[in-house]
Amino acid sequence: MSKTPIPRFVTGSILRHVAIMAGTGAVGLMAVFAVDLANLFYISLLGQRPIAAAIGFAGVVGFFQTSVSIGLTIGVGAVASRVIGAGRLDEARRIAAASLVLMLAVSAAIGVGTVAALGPILDLLGAAGETRHLAEDFLTITSPSLPLLAAGMCFASLLRAVGDARRAMNVTLAGAVITAAFDPIFIFALHLNLEGAAITTVLSRLLLCGLGWQAAVRRHDLLARVDFAHLLADVRQVLVIAGPAVLTNLATPVGAAYVTRSMAGFGSEAVAGQATIDRISPVAFGLVYALSGAVGPIMGQNLGAGRFDRVRETLRDSLIVVVVTVLAAWAILALARSTILWVFSASGDTAELVGLFCSWLAGGFIFTGCLYVANAAFNNLGHPLLSTLFNWGRATLGTIPFVTIGRAYGPTGVLWGQMLGSLVFGLAAMIMAFRVTARMRAVPQSDLDYGMALPSGSGRAAMATLAAPRQRR
Repeated sequence: MSKTPIPRFVTGSILRHVAIMAGTGAVGLMAVFAVDLANLFYISLLGQRPIAAAIGFAGVVGFFQTSVSIGLTIGVGAVASRVIGAGRLDEARRIAAASLVLMLAVSAAIGVGTVAALGPILDLLGAAGETRHLAEDFLTITSPSLPLLAAGMCFASLLRAVGDARRAMNVTLAGAVITAAFDPIFIFALHLNLEGAAITTVLSRLLLCGLGWQAAVRRHDLLARVDFAHLLADVRQVLVIAGPAVLTNLATPVGAAYVTRSMAGFGSEAVAGQATIDRISPVAFGLVYALSGAVGPIMGQNLGAGRFDRVRETLRDSLIVVVVTVLAAWAILALARSTILWVFSASGDTAELVGLFCSWLAGGFIFTGCLYVANAAFNNLGHPLLSTLFNWGRATLGTIPFVTIGRAYGPTGVLWGQMLGSLVFGLAAMIMAFRVTARMRAVPQSDLDYGMALPSGSGRAAMATLAAPRQRR
């Protein structure tokens, strides 16, 4: 059993660290999103468009739920990696315990609250008729299991913070394996249809939680007993970053909800097309989605060690990874367009939307990736409110006017509007991230404001911030 986590990101090739962390994180994330994609695939085999549309509406609600957990894990990873980088290992374990308590409490409240408010939520999204009833059944089964997912994500974040990318990947990969194995059984063999997909989702979350605990607690001893004397202070440290990160992450499903409501006006085929795109893109661009979680521990450890040159290098190398990854995935989607339409039995508006995405709009993920990397920099370098500002900007000013104008040209216009909004805010966020890291320099500890205790000894002397006003330079 390893009881002395070592800050492994403060030395060695930054590009290699980014590639390994993002690559293993991508496999794990793709596994999580593959659960939804597999559900959609098996449901599409039933040939019933209302069921596929129900998956779309349920996916938007699930996106809200998981966005909160993802935002909390950003805070967990940022604080834990920074403390580990500074060599305060006992404090890291204590913070991990407080983080788990926080995530379990919040996710339980959200899961129960979702079931209680399902009617108004689905009304707001524009769900109606049989599709609405099916989405309600699915969410009633899956929402109470949200704490299992949150705990598993917390453990995976702690594993990434200590640099064990492989086990973090394996934890999330297991969920996809369970889904692939049990979906056909529950959906077809037991004739449970959409309810069978929901049951499989709960089982995958249970396995995710169990394997995460095994790796983080039994293998690395990353979890101390809950210290009630320090619980509120430790939770506050996490919330200083996690609070804005949650608000940041909630912006994306808000924008997605507006897009889904806009698509609902064109019928179930359009909603099914949007649902298919929303499940293909995280798998196709898993590396891009993983960067926000992968870059954080690398920046956090180097910030804790005072290696600001490596922090700036991490931002640059991450952008390189984004561009190369998106171009490669875009090429594959374009070449596989016809096969994808056949696999998901797409026709009518569904086929038109999915085909447009694969052929043209997939390249727009370069700008989405820019936003993710910039958000990671803001969250881990003491400027979480900037990530909140840019994400909400994209979800509102970058979505509502663009999509509203595009809606006049049909469902394809909705997709074009969504992509153009991402372009504007993705570029703006990346420019700001480079400006922020360019201003990093050593300052007295009294000028630092991270909402947490800072390293002692050499770590404290080396610590710096990018928030120093220009007149101090």
